[in-house]
Amino acid sequence: MKTPFGVFYSTNITSDAKTGLGKWSDADFIRAMREGLSPEGQHYFPVFPYTSFTGLRDRDLIDLKSYLDSKPAIERTNRPPDAPFPFSWRATLTGWKWMNFNPARIEKDPAHDEQWNRGNYLVNAAAHCGECHTPRTLTGGLDRSLWLAGSEQGPEGELAPNITPHRETGIGTWSIADLVWYLEMGLKPDGDDTQGLMSEVIEHGYTNLPAADLEAIAVYLKSLEAIDNDVRRQDG
Repeated sequence: MKTPFGVFYSTNITSDAKTGLGKWSDADFIRAMREGLSPEGQHYFPVFPYTSFTGLRDRDLIDLKSYLDSKPAIERTNRPPDAPFPFSWRATLTGWKWMNFNPARIEKDPAHDEQWNRGNYLVNAAAHCGECHTPRTLTGGLDRSLWLAGSEQGPEGELAPNITPHRETGIGTWSIADLVWYLEMGLKPDGDDTQGLMSEVIEHGYTNLPAADLEAIAVYLKSLEAIDNDVRRQDG
């Protein structure tokens, strides 16, 4: 992944005992996903979105690990980042986490119904939508004041649009059915199709979700505060 701080490479998460997760316990996996720490206590670079995965429930994390454990073991050594000092130095992440990271599970909000709470959990933890659709501060942390309002510097430099319900710059004119159809088929209300990384996310992710989960995501997104942030105009 190319970032303003350097290039970072994804790691081996197969069940290989030498270079992957083969020797990890459930507790090791939960700690990595929720706290961004390796079994040895080293900080993970936040290109790994533990800032969102921290909201996942223990049961879901254990299920994720069980799935990964079921995949064939592949020995492939992890590659260090191509990043200058201090961005390649894990010790600096102690300060970064202090400024940008709050480890906490997502709890149900009694002020909302089950569908809304499911959408909240999927959008903000499991699907980690904010990692792409929220702009970042100078330190690389998520700008919570513009949560889901779009970013000019999404993954690999792609623009990530505003997905708050603002009528002019977001998805305010989209219906629940429009959003469900988009997440299932990758087609916008005007008939245009999705390109880039989002098309891959839909093809390999959202299209496999049950209809109830897609509708929960749509209901949650439509309930958010509308934020005027026209990343399309800024992107040119």
